[in-house]
Amino acid sequence: MISNERPSPFGRRPYGAPKAPTNEETLKADKIQVERKTFLLTLKENPRGRFLRITEDVAGRRDTIIIPATGLDAFKKLFDEMVKAANEIPAKPEP
Repeated sequence: MISNERPSPFGRRPYGAPKAPTNEETLKADKIQVERKTFLLTLKENPRGRFLRITEDVAGRRDTIIIPATGLDAFKKLFDEMVKAANEIPAKPEP
């Protein structure tokens, strides 16, 4: 069974219905500005566990991903590999 197939402890809700409120505690938060984008990183905890919420804000438009704390080490390893590749692979010259 994949994670989105397991039953929710909140039961089924009709499409478009608001989510049940959850108590989330913010453990740490910070932000970084990269060019025109602002990234907000927030480490939170709720009854289901800890997670990192990464929100990208570009001119008022927001997109968010959530990484469970159990995946942070794997995410960091992959992120470090991408940073290394970005520094080692030469950029293509502009035409």
